[in-house]
Amino acid sequence: MAERMKPMGMDRALSSKMGAKYDPAAEAEVRNWIKQLIGEDIGDGAMNVEKNLRDGVILIKLLQKLYEGTSNLPNKARTMKLSYNTMNAPFKQMENIEVFLKGANAYGVPLNSLFQTVDLYEGRNMAMVVATILQLGTEAQRNGHESVEKGLICGAKPVEKHVVHFTEEQKRAGQGIIGLQAGTNKCASQKGMKIGGARHIADIKADDMNREGQGILSAQAGTNKFASQKGMSIGSVRHIADIRADDMSQEGHGVIGLQAGSNKFASQSGMSFGAVRHISDIRADDMSQEGHGVIGLQAGSNKGASQSGMSFGSVRHIADIRGG
Repeated sequence: MAERMKPMGMDRALSSKMGAKYDPAAEAEVRNWIKQLIGEDIGDGAMNVEKNLRDGVILIKLLQKLYEGTSNLPNKARTMKLSYNTMNAPFKQMENIEVFLKGANAYGVPLNSLFQTVDLYEGRNMAMVVATILQLGTEAQRNGHESVEKGLICGAKPVEKHVVHFTEEQKRAGQGIIGLQAGTNKCASQKGMKIGGARHIADIKADDMNREGQGILSAQAGTNKFASQKGMSIGSVRHIADIRADDMSQEGHGVIGLQAGSNKFASQSGMSFGAVRHISDIRADDMSQEGHGVIGLQAGSNKGASQSGMSFGSVRHIADIRGG
């Protein structure tokens, strides 16, 4: 068997790092177990262990021994065919390693606990090779290999499933306890926590408000200081017809307001006020004797003006005037 060349450069640094994880105690445990089961010696030290296990023959022999002495063999392992090749060709030796890895997985070793072919054939990670053999010894204990009864044990004790059944009373008792998975409330505050949905302003009942503060404009609605009503529209337009005439002052009945315009320097030439009022409609006995010769402002002003072209009602007949 050709000697493996010493690693150089990056391979040397990698081998040095993997060598730091190599456990001589684990190696001794594996060496004694293999020797007691199949009578083979894998040597002492990482380099000797690699040299003796590199062709995969010892590993397959170990696996054959475990298969033969296990009465409770896993179903997947029952269909496995374990055979090895004694040729010195590299690809044949790597095939032997592959057969061992598949057989170990069928026996119960998890895939993440198996080493890679190059870890052994190129000596990249001998610590992982030893760990795989230790896990194989653990599965031998789980499957009830005959060597276990004789005290030939390798690897850690297998972990058995432990199922705990709780009564209904125990389940109800735990409903009022906040588990540590939700954290602890010691020395804690509610800063940044949101509980429930947002509360809308419509949810606040008006009858719960203080009556003294109903006439106060709160800061949430803004401030009315230094503000004007310019551009604001409140309610609808109020028409002049809405104003009750009986609310008006009696003194202002004879005054024409500015809303109706101004009567200064104006005449009634060409203007028509309602329908024609006949002079016969006016009762002479209702008129004031003092105002018979006065023309009111509603009829215009007679100062500097003439009534040329104006028509007030129909022709007044002298017979229509009651003598009273």
